[in-house]
Amino acid sequence: MTNEPRDGPRAGSQVGSQREARSGSHGGSQDGARIEPPGQTRSERRRTSPRLLLHEMRLFLVGLQLLTRIPIPARIGFDPAWLRGSVRHFPLVGAVVGAWAAAVLWVAMHWWPPLVASALSLISTLWLTGAFHEDGLADTCDALGGAVDRERALAIMKDSRIGSYGAVALVMALTTKTFTVAALATELPSAMAALVWSHAISRAAPVVITWWLPYAGDAEHAKARPLATGTTASGPLVAATWVVVLGGLLAIVATGTTAATARWAVPLTLVAGGAT
Repeated sequence: MTNEPRDGPRAGSQVGSQREARSGSHGGSQDGARIEPPGQTRSERRRTSPRLLLHEMRLFLVGLQLLTRIPIPARIGFDPAWLRGSVRHFPLVGAVVGAWAAAVLWVAMHWWPPLVASALSLISTLWLTGAFHEDGLADTCDALGGAVDRERALAIMKDSRIGSYGAVALVMALTTKTFTVAALATELPSAMAALVWSHAISRAAPVVITWWLPYAGDAEHAKARPLATGTTASGPLVAATWVVVLGGLLAIVATGTTAATARWAVPLTLVAGGAT
């Protein structure tokens, strides 16, 4: 992956304290989790389990701060290694963003027609994420749209200016997402479930990509160097688990939808989340 978090709300995960975390930041694990010595007693294992759960919660909060504007209390602490570990919880962060979009859609549908409500829902997610993903989409299309060599493409991706390819990609993506959600909004439970699902599954894709492919740029000088080194082998597995669990829960929510809406739900959901 080549797009790096720029200064702004996404880079806020490094604004907090740079001190060593009070728990879970020492040890041999690549994501900062403490590795307990072998031969623990049962009582020691009981004490370790809440500690590991707390560490995973901390990783989720780091991911939440990285991908959204939501502030995280300074007492959570920070360790650069946590950025790498937080990747596996990206789908859960996406579900939070999707739940926000679904809530806005539900409220807006009581006052405006589906198209307006869908547009307001989309605007709310752009605000919550600081247009983080749209920024990356525009940079990628600008870099890959022209016939340039690898070094020039990487330089374009780091350029804050937007070109014609990026502008066209943003207009097409945002328009498609708006009309897609509006098409589903006639069955509100289905539309709300689709929003949560699409935001979750779209953020599972980077987990697989960072694990599968090497970083395209200079990892040594990357702004988020831990992310440039890829994720651990458990990253895709945990991310897939989140997607399956969330999918099962959302299927229950959308059980009452009509067959016609159900046939459209999967393709429209994938289109809605594809840009992110």
